[in-house]
Amino acid sequence: MAEAICDGIATRYEVEGAGPPLLMYAPGGFDGNLEKWRTAGSYKRIGIFDRLARHHTCIAFDRREVGLSGGRLERVTWAHYVRQARGLLDHLKIERAHFMGGCMGCSPVAMFSVMNAERMLSMVLYWPVGGVRYRMSTHARFAAHLAWLDDHSLEEVARLAKSAGAAHDKGFGADPRIGPWGAVIRHDDDFAERFAAQDPARYRALVEGMARTLVDRDTAPGPQPEDLMQVDVPALIIPGKDPAHATSAARYFEECLANNEYWDVPPEGQTAETAPDRVLEFLEKFG
Repeated sequence: MAEAICDGIATRYEVEGAGPPLLMYAPGGFDGNLEKWRTAGSYKRIGIFDRLARHHTCIAFDRREVGLSGGRLERVTWAHYVRQARGLLDHLKIERAHFMGGCMGCSPVAMFSVMNAERMLSMVLYWPVGGVRYRMSTHARFAAHLAWLDDHSLEEVARLAKSAGAAHDKGFGADPRIGPWGAVIRHDDDFAERFAAQDPARYRALVEGMARTLVDRDTAPGPQPEDLMQVDVPALIIPGKDPAHATSAARYFEECLANNEYWDVPPEGQTAETAPDRVLEFLEKFG
């Protein structure tokens, strides 16, 4: 593992394999560290990371506020995730790369195509998050954190995050009580002190604003549809079908992105024998 400072954020990353560069925004929602490419659900089942690394230089990283990457107390937007990844490409001296997002990682990939399409060879959107149930469950997670904060101080939030780290590695996705910055609190004592000392009312406004604007619709969150419709980056869209990855979210990207291939295969047909080959077939078309 290595670390770079990207958009002022300490970013843990891993580079594996050889071939054209492939920057990979991990699955796993708000707990999406780079290990999730090998350990989470369908990604583990199909072994996609190791297959891709045979043909590409795979660059996986912990998104900000996740895993062992750092964070900053601000209303985090999809554009912030773009700036972090752009900084990682700069650090590695890579001008253009393929991009792949899994789960919640699809939204920053889509936003990257709006903000910096010139740095993208292609993009793979694997099981985009979205749908009514995803919006409801995400807002409920932020609300659960604020409800716990009603009866506890910010110092107690920090203490809980650190105590949780001694027993397990749950992040905000698995334990909403620790909040969106829980992972950073756990491994950065200076950040934990600043977190505990901030104004509680301002912090509450920050969390409420992040929940309302990060997941603001009943389809795939991220760029506005009118902006996506201007994007020419080639895209492969692979649909999920569960409460967090509604098929409608994948269809939304199909509708908005002009230059796309939609792999119309249900999750049960996306196997270790079919899915990695489909992704590799797509990537090989674009360098």
